[in-house]
Amino acid sequence: MSTAILTGAPVPGSSLQDDLRSLGFDVQTAADVTEAARLLSAVPAESRVALVDPRFVGHVHALRLGLTDPRFPAATVPGALTAQPEARPALVRALRTTTEAVGAGVPAGPPGTTVTVTDRTVPGRLAATMDAEGTAVQRPELGSLVATVPADEAARATARSGVAAVDDEAVRLRGAVKARDGFFTTYCISPYSRYLARWCARRGFTPNQVTTASLLTALVAAGCAATGSRGGYVAAGLLLLFSFVLDCTDGQLARYSLQYSTMGAWLDATFDRAKEYAYYAGLALGAARGGDDVWALALGAMVLQSCRHVIDFSFNEANHDAVANSSPTAALSDKLDSVGWTVWVRRMIVLPIGERWAMIAVLTALTTPRIVFYALLVGCAFAACYTTAGRLLRSLTRKARRTDRAAQALADLADSGPVAELVAARGPRIPGAWSAPVVAVVGTGALIAAALQQPFGSRQMIAAAVFYAICSGIAVARPLKGALDWLVPPVFRAAEYCTILILAARSDIDGALPAAFGLVSAVAYHHYDTVYRIRGGTGAPPQWLVRTIGGHEGRTLVVAVLAAVLTGASDFTVALTALAVAVALVVLVESIRFWVSSGAPAVHDEGELA
Repeated sequence: MSTAILTGAPVPGSSLQDDLRSLGFDVQTAADVTEAARLLSAVPAESRVALVDPRFVGHVHALRLGLTDPRFPAATVPGALTAQPEARPALVRALRTTTEAVGAGVPAGPPGTTVTVTDRTVPGRLAATMDAEGTAVQRPELGSLVATVPADEAARATARSGVAAVDDEAVRLRGAVKARDGFFTTYCISPYSRYLARWCARRGFTPNQVTTASLLTALVAAGCAATGSRGGYVAAGLLLLFSFVLDCTDGQLARYSLQYSTMGAWLDATFDRAKEYAYYAGLALGAARGGDDVWALALGAMVLQSCRHVIDFSFNEANHDAVANSSPTAALSDKLDSVGWTVWVRRMIVLPIGERWAMIAVLTALTTPRIVFYALLVGCAFAACYTTAGRLLRSLTRKARRTDRAAQALADLADSGPVAELVAARGPRIPGAWSAPVVAVVGTGALIAAALQQPFGSRQMIAAAVFYAICSGIAVARPLKGALDWLVPPVFRAAEYCTILILAARSDIDGALPAAFGLVSAVAYHHYDTVYRIRGGTGAPPQWLVRTIGGHEGRTLVVAVLAAVLTGASDFTVALTALAVAVALVVLVESIRFWVSSGAPAVHDEGELA
């Protein structure tokens, strides 16, 4: 139970105490700041506490936003302040400072004090003091919601009129929807999924339960697609759309009820990819039942989609905290944002998850898996070219200095293993602003060219993989602070994934492509896990994990060696399967350990189009 302390005598006729109890707070009353400090010291250290001015007038949802959001250690709205356990010491220090400044025994926030509106109350003073002492205090956007501490009865009457004039439930429902989303999601899903989210909240369902239901629905859809029948394809398309509705609902439920959690962050971050790629596998199995082998197309679609994502992640990490971050291309984009229809066109061009899943579902129901994958490859390739071209223009025209944090994030996203680390430490360091991406592209080009041109089983493939590993080390030998250094991680992803795809496709060995699909899935999970750890501010996975699974260059070299020495009827397939299982086990165990630990961040995709 959280504890709310009213820093003064309750106002007769006020519903504030009932409102706080409805939000899960045990309400206590303090006559002055000294008593508030005493009551605060008696609250268990692991509990959330809130200090609230009893004269507060506002919407319940304003209090909910200010006092119950688990993502922020400390938060405030006018007249109320909350602190989670990690911010309790800062609150105690601020309360001590305020007590000394105001004077022991002085009632909290007396009318007529010569301070600003923000500082008129004890919670306001405490929030300002905590900010000044280095503890960030979140101030949520309230929009049309009322949250105020009126100084007299006339102001109180005005505030109450403002509360009555705004439907906070309608505001809460609107706030449950992402501020920035795709066209299909905004106009075809969110208008009703928000009400499904409210229905779930009122019946006690959690976002994690809805997320799991979305995953299970998508897996059933993949199973239907795997039947290879027209009825199965129709059912798969419908279930995939329903899975997406649930996928929108879980985030809306989290925002509606402010039920953010570290477990929810992990599930939300990984299940979307698991659902989509499992569905690809289901389509490939269904096509095989009909005599059409599309495993290469399925793996190609997964590779392309994963590379698209790492381009997005890498560019954002390289530039979100860049100094002097401006370019003519960015200015043009800002101008286009003022023309409403261009915003939607540009969001649809990138084929976000809503549009992509709608296309997959409709084409599954009406056509064949091969056509689905052709459409995916064409659409995602166009989207990748569009977004990459824009980012290249921004990078080339931007006068910016990248930070050490950005360089470290790119190094972590590169996923360099022991071989690349050894080369980076002892090999040459090529000067030049573009040296890192150029060297990475040279190594990748030689590797993919060898995979395409050399006969399967050729020892030349091993030489190409060794050359690629050397180039990989040289590329990351210097801090990745160049204008185009964000290209290094996606180039490495393309090298590893495409090599596995090409070698499996050219082997003509039964089961090689499905095994390769499994291997790329396991490695891609590791890369997505790395991204979301970095975005949460906790850094990349531990170095022992990266070294254990070899790094991108080590895995590529292993696959090249396996292709060269295992040319039997099923040896290569067995080896790929064993490698996939080994990588998956190590990565999943460490990932689960991290995301259920107390140090995992409660991050969620706010505005990501995926």
